[in-house]
Amino acid sequence: MSTTTVGVLRETAGRERRVAMTPDGVTRLRRTGVRVLVETGAGRHAWFDDPDYAAAGAEIGARAQVYEESDVLLVVRPPDDVAALPAGRVLIGLLDPLGDPALTETLAAQGVTAISLDLLPRTLSRAQPMDALTSQANVAGYKAALLAAEAYGGFFPMLVTAAGTARPAQVLVLGAGVAGLQAIATARRLGALVTGYDVRVQAQADIASTGAAVLSLDASQNGDDGYAQAMDADEAAVQLRALTQAVPRFDVVITTAKVPGGRSPLLVSEDALRAMRAGSVVLDLGGGNVAGSAPDTRTVTEHGVTVIGAPNLAATVPVAASTSYARNIVALVSSLMPEGRLPSENDDEVLAAVLICRDGVVVHPRLRDHEKEIR
Repeated sequence: MSTTTVGVLRETAGRERRVAMTPDGVTRLRRTGVRVLVETGAGRHAWFDDPDYAAAGAEIGARAQVYEESDVLLVVRPPDDVAALPAGRVLIGLLDPLGDPALTETLAAQGVTAISLDLLPRTLSRAQPMDALTSQANVAGYKAALLAAEAYGGFFPMLVTAAGTARPAQVLVLGAGVAGLQAIATARRLGALVTGYDVRVQAQADIASTGAAVLSLDASQNGDDGYAQAMDADEAAVQLRALTQAVPRFDVVITTAKVPGGRSPLLVSEDALRAMRAGSVVLDLGGGNVAGSAPDTRTVTEHGVTVIGAPNLAATVPVAASTSYARNIVALVSSLMPEGRLPSENDDEVLAAVLICRDGVVVHPRLRDHEKEIR
């Protein structure tokens, strides 16, 4: 059997600074007996240079060479030149197939086998080392608290000085998944008085376990898959009215709520923004949680509230994010491809969860359902 070649592509998405494999990850992959081929400059924006990869045992080549010679291709986000993917290749990344099902159809038509870590079930203990969504959400939650503190015009902690005492910032974090809990923990370390909110009962207990206060509203849900569930229209309206009353009490609001494959819920309305004090900060990590927010923008409302749209914060901490992501990839490849090849059957529970297309066919049940809907 010939040696499997794993290729690492340079990211092409705008503002993306991460890389799918670090030099340390190359060393780990090489131990499994695979050849690693890295595109020239793939890690430059994450401060990993080509000589670092070469020293770890990787070969360096142009993008066309990586496409031509690789059996497995690693990315963080889908490449913008997917048409260049040769048939028979395996593509692994955060492909967002539920948000962009057309990409899956394109990959299937090209004969590409695609694996998306977005779909990894968090309820499987065996899958935890492969959980890229969790690792990237941890990074994003950490950076969200720092970015909010930078944008806020006051102190986060209470400071007692000769000129008087500065009160601590009141911070509200909406959504207590991985990103939200990390934002809560980081804001608390910075000295703020932190309150958290989540519609899920278990997540409310997680907030309390951090030492933060729990915002209580007349809405609750239970989910058993580790991910947030979309509310119906009436439930969402009740929640939004309650949050519109609560949000203006805080100096800083960080929103982190996402629904896989669905639209992020609106949590901070225009009315809430108008009622907030001038100098307040609202950071939208969920993308769509805040009225009027736009990705990668910072605006100030006419009432003096700073609104930051930041749905891809992990990319702004590229060293930590890439290092964690590379470890997730190594764990997945080592588990699913111990001999350098995917098993011929899809009966492995992890493989079945993350495999979206194979041999020209869309195989993931949720994506097949989408195909039926559009036909």
